[in-house]
Amino acid sequence: MKVLVCSEGFPEAARRLRGLLPDHDVAVCAAGDINAATADADILIPTMTRLGADLIEAHRFGLIMQYGVGLEGVDIEAATRAGVWVARVPSAGTGNAESVAEHAVLLMLALSRQLPQAQAALRSRAWGQPAGAALLGKTACIVGLGDIGTALAVRLKPFGLRLTAVRKHPEHGAGHGTGMDRVYGTEHLKEAVRDANYVIVCVKYDANVHHLIDAGVMSAMKPGSFLINIARGGLVDHEALTQALQSGHLAGAGLDVFWQEPVDPDHPLFSENVLATPHIAGVTDASYSTIAEVVTENVRRYARGEELLHTVNAPASPRYVPAKAN
Repeated sequence: MKVLVCSEGFPEAARRLRGLLPDHDVAVCAAGDINAATADADILIPTMTRLGADLIEAHRFGLIMQYGVGLEGVDIEAATRAGVWVARVPSAGTGNAESVAEHAVLLMLALSRQLPQAQAALRSRAWGQPAGAALLGKTACIVGLGDIGTALAVRLKPFGLRLTAVRKHPEHGAGHGTGMDRVYGTEHLKEAVRDANYVIVCVKYDANVHHLIDAGVMSAMKPGSFLINIARGGLVDHEALTQALQSGHLAGAGLDVFWQEPVDPDHPLFSENVLATPHIAGVTDASYSTIAEVVTENVRRYARGEELLHTVNAPASPRYVPAKAN
């Protein structure tokens, strides 16, 4: 079978799959070549490439298998109508949630201790500066208390932070071991961020939460606080963020995800105190090893006509049925 990785980004994914699937053709295409490359593909791995109804309906592939969690770029309804299975790899239990949580801590520490400025000071032989801020005694508000938000809370508590969170169903509380002081409902988002030194966005993205962190929320944030986004770029209004940084209301931002990817590095946002990384929070040895194993298992199950793991839909008439299953 031909397994098509629909982007030249995230090359480690294709490398690992080729090692695990020597009996299948694992191909990679540039985003602009997706239509032609898909013509003879059996399974698509979208990564960050959008798969809309036109593409889904025009070709014969029968499985969209994400190399990770995010499916916001996949038209799942169109896939279901066309008989195409859609599956993902869950964040919990795969090393992904833990890896992304670690990256959030990295961004928080680097901003607090002014890492870029410290490196510049070293180069200029300016010693004992800049003065950093400790996490100890500060407040962090985690927006979204799913797998990643929970993993982050567990990792932040030993730093001596006061932890609060925002979630859709606050009545569910926080997970065991998170040490959460208070959990707010999403309708109280502005209240929740008011006293936080760090606001970390961990929300699962969909159209209902587009620009959840908008100008109003940023204005409600504590002056001199930091915004961290390791979820999806569409959750934050980047123009409002630029203005909040330019005005000095926010002290800085740590971003691993953006409104478009790849992002334009010349955007005015990056002239401010922003630490940016190219969507690598979940790209670690721990997460990629487990993710590759789950994807490989689903490829093999699909080829044999067996029940798939972690599907998000149930096509009434699947496109592909192996000959031996007929």
